[in-house]
Amino acid sequence: MNVLIINGSPKGAKSNSLKLTEAFLQGMKETSTVQSETLTVSKLDIKPCIGCFHCWKKTPGKCCISDDMTVVIEKILSADVLIYSFPLYYFGLPSQLKTLIDRQLPMVLPFMNNGTHSGAHSSRYDMSDKRYVLISTCGFYTAEGNYDAIDAQFSHHLGKGGYESIYCGQGELFGIPELKNRTEEYLEYARVAGREFAEGSITKETRNLLSQPLFPRDVFERMADASWGIEPPDQNRVQEKSHPAITFTRQMAALYRKDSWNGKDLVLEMHYTDEDKTAQLIMGKDGCKVLTQDFQPFTTRISTPLSVWMSIAKGEIDGQTALMKHLYQVDGDFQLMLHWDDYLGSSSKPDVQQVVPEKKSNMTLMLLPWFPLWFIGITQPVLGGILSILISTALPIFFFRYQPTVFDVFSGFTTAFLGILAISGFSPVVLVPVSYFIFGLMWSLTLFLEIPLTAYYSMNEYGGKSAFKNPLFIKTNRILTACWGILYLATPLWTYLFLFSDYKAPLSVINTALPFLLGCFTKWFQKWYPAHYAASKKAKN
Repeated sequence: MNVLIINGSPKGAKSNSLKLTEAFLQGMKETSTVQSETLTVSKLDIKPCIGCFHCWKKTPGKCCISDDMTVVIEKILSADVLIYSFPLYYFGLPSQLKTLIDRQLPMVLPFMNNGTHSGAHSSRYDMSDKRYVLISTCGFYTAEGNYDAIDAQFSHHLGKGGYESIYCGQGELFGIPELKNRTEEYLEYARVAGREFAEGSITKETRNLLSQPLFPRDVFERMADASWGIEPPDQNRVQEKSHPAITFTRQMAALYRKDSWNGKDLVLEMHYTDEDKTAQLIMGKDGCKVLTQDFQPFTTRISTPLSVWMSIAKGEIDGQTALMKHLYQVDGDFQLMLHWDDYLGSSSKPDVQQVVPEKKSNMTLMLLPWFPLWFIGITQPVLGGILSILISTALPIFFFRYQPTVFDVFSGFTTAFLGILAISGFSPVVLVPVSYFIFGLMWSLTLFLEIPLTAYYSMNEYGGKSAFKNPLFIKTNRILTACWGILYLATPLWTYLFLFSDYKAPLSVINTALPFLLGCFTKWFQKWYPAHYAASKKAKN
């Protein structure tokens, strides 16, 4: 398949529309053998048509102007698929691309074609096997209603319904690295569209995805207004240029998700240490506003060089890694940082179909099979063993609702085996301490793995598996896993001593109270330690 891309953007290779086109082409190449070539119109020598009609009368099929258009026509004729890639300019085509289309006059015959309602000219060549695609971005929040002139022109040029089209609003966002989470989602849809086009036609489902705005209208228009880097009009002052730090903050504020408001306004204060500039984001029920003076008491304060925070936003530096290196400092409520994407995340995937909720892990599934051995098996080992076996056998039923972990499975198999030993008459004086030791060993060994045990369960409150990429989250959970591992490796010592003696009454109380206290500590430490770490050192300039 020979594909010719006509890049009609004056920006050439930096064209946002071309990003979509390249994703579309990538999808085509996944299912077909494709040879492609891109013609950048702005680099071609194509003079305007002068309407002399030499190409119809004196030199049929050949223009009297000698320039690059001769080669362009040859490439159009040899292409199987022709993709027009261009931005919308004032509800129409960029002037250079319009010139290229005007100069296709030699490709049609001068005689009128009575087969159309408004009149037309037949093609000089057999173009029936060619396929056409229009891929374009515009600066409005939606493409709907803004491409009427484009469709009218190409319906005449290529025939009504004679082409596929991908029109995307909010096109300038494809050039903003800070928003790549969302724009890459859309590029993936364009890639799928290319694959489907090569196989036959673009499906309705993919068209629906491509028709969704990248961001809601109010979010996009706030970002667009802030991007100009000038202060909003004010009758009391002359319009002036905005400081880059303030412009950046306003763009960040535009991403605020109103549905994250939990009944209490949050005040995020951004202090840019290298620019000595401060701005506040007031995140409330109706939206987010930016203050550059008359500040309110902050909820959370981030002290950071502007260069660092911009690099984080662009994805050049991982935000959590930067925090671990103390490249910025956080004071106040750290919960905003832990749930940043809920408030100011750049991903805005369209809700075009119901998404199946992701199953979550549940630590109860890991703990439950051990309880009969520890609390019943002390005095009634057979009953404790039977209950452990029954619970272990029933665990897979809960996996339909909860996401199982390797620790749930290990606990199920291990307690079932220990339950069999208990039923067989194995002494609880040895069996119970051994069960605690195995349990403690399971916790402790994960300290040497990339992900410690507690992280598999606490991730539910911090964005799921994405929390595994957060080094501070991992460090916090490694400390907690060590605490739990030490507890359960030490528990067999006093458990054995109590069971070996005649004074067993306090054992259940001790082995219940200590995990309860450590559980309370865990809840506190999960919030305290990240906040303490983030505020422990000043941000580096």
